[in-house]
Amino acid sequence: MYKASFQLHKLYFKEPGGTSRGVLTSKLSYYLSVWNEDEPGIVGTGECSILPHLSIDDRPDLENKLSEVCGNINDYTVDLHHSLMDWPAVRFALETALIDLHKGGRNILFPSSFTDGLTSIPINGLIWMGNLDEMSRRIEAKLQDGFSCLKLKIGALDTDSELSLLRSLRKRFSPETIELRVDANGAFTPTQAKRILEELAKLKIHSIEQPIRAGHEKEMATLCANTPVPIALDEELIGINRPEEKRYLLELIKPQYIILKPSLLGGIKASEEWIKHAKSLGTGWWVTSALEANTGLNAIAQWTATLGNPMPQGLGTGQVFSNNTGSFLVVENGHLHYRQPV
Repeated sequence: MYKASFQLHKLYFKEPGGTSRGVLTSKLSYYLSVWNEDEPGIVGTGECSILPHLSIDDRPDLENKLSEVCGNINDYTVDLHHSLMDWPAVRFALETALIDLHKGGRNILFPSSFTDGLTSIPINGLIWMGNLDEMSRRIEAKLQDGFSCLKLKIGALDTDSELSLLRSLRKRFSPETIELRVDANGAFTPTQAKRILEELAKLKIHSIEQPIRAGHEKEMATLCANTPVPIALDEELIGINRPEEKRYLLELIKPQYIILKPSLLGGIKASEEWIKHAKSLGTGWWVTSALEANTGLNAIAQWTATLGNPMPQGLGTGQVFSNNTGSFLVVENGHLHYRQPV
């Protein structure tokens, strides 16, 4: 028989995390622990990470749901992917806690050459939105840290200033030297997006994430069909839970890429369903964290390492918090490593 409990952890950002949706200075995560009552010393841990106004689980009754899950843990483990269909972050937490438990509670959920310390994962350097001086400073810091792929949040400053910043970067570094990605978080109207895409194409930008708000499938499909810059769906995937719905969305919009954030999409199994459909349709993909603490990030990174995707992934966010939990994840020269003490 299983037992379970949860604990709240409030995370604080080292610097304000600015996007077109607003500025984050803190966020909540809940750690879900599961153990077998016959072996209470072996505990599996998963993280329920909440992004305000974005996570479907960002609801007043979240803690009540976590209490219900813990109180009826043996029922929920029977078919968690169905019973927690409408609670993607809780589903991810329980799914990974059980994987961790069944692997001995050692925080090695997906053993591989990555967890053995033999290989690493290329990652992008995330540049939060801010004023031009702040963003320029952050860019220089990432370049000094050895990143060859940068992702810039755009859509909150005036467009000309953001384009000027990108032009200055591209003038210094060729596309072969530095890959530039941008993330609009749905900041633009379809008309604005069309103009932005044309300007970004001149700068050989790798891709733009979610140029317009989610929920406008026809407009997004039109953009994807005519874009000079590859478009990656991000927020558009949130809330699409059933396999047939996932394929329908990809067939309708025909994006060049999709972004997989397990905490927002319902976990590992749910994300693998997206990958299966994307591969069959010729849609590219990569994995990104959703500002989890190191518990969730560890699970996502280990899983990502088993997928064999050579593109830079969005997994460098463990560094953004001042009070993150301990971890064997280390960022070095634009790569994520897993290093256990000898």
